[in-house]
Amino acid sequence: MIQQTTLNYSIKKPAEINEQTNLLIMLHGYGSNKDDLFSLSRALPQNLLMVSAEAPIAMGNNAFAWYSIHFDEAGIKKYNFPQALEAINSISEFISEIQEEYGISAKKTILMGFSQGSILSIATSLTHPQKVQKVIGLSGFSDEHIIPKDLNPSDIANHDFFISHGTEDLVLPIHLGRATNEFLSKAGIKHQYQEYPEVHTISQKNLKDAVKWIEERI
Repeated sequence: MIQQTTLNYSIKKPAEINEQTNLLIMLHGYGSNKDDLFSLSRALPQNLLMVSAEAPIAMGNNAFAWYSIHFDEAGIKKYNFPQALEAINSISEFISEIQEEYGISAKKTILMGFSQGSILSIATSLTHPQKVQKVIGLSGFSDEHIIPKDLNPSDIANHDFFISHGTEDLVLPIHLGRATNEFLSKAGIKHQYQEYPEVHTISQKNLKDAVKWIEERI
């Protein structure tokens, strides 16, 4: 049992944990908490070790953020990129703590995030490619401000992403998902890109496709 970790978390263990066990780490979105994506655990493969991390910035009323977002006087959305970079390092450290505690390798680790958690899942994998190569990015995007400018092809040779986005998303519009698809294609990163006629949420069809993607890789 880990006495102290970088981040608070919820955990669901399979009946047995051994060298064949796969780890799924979940990162929630802005203004949510560790119980959000963790509620999906019933629909996910039960032989996974599932860990849902909680962002460090408390917003009140059991709401948390990985980094701050605000609108300037012109109504333009502004992101606190220094906080985002700090979050990437915290997430990377947390991944190492869980991997070491349960003896799970990077090859058997999947990082799944929604919205802000998706943005950071993509960025963490590209910044610390030795920690995790498999990413499920739901309703997020590849933010050029927090990912490495020059990706080493050998570092991302084994990366494998599932990226999805809602065509009716008004929080993070669909063009961001499509730009992510283009970015990953140009970078030569293996990925599956899906669009759904939905808003900023995870539909049953989206979840079903993500589960299928996981099942094909564990």
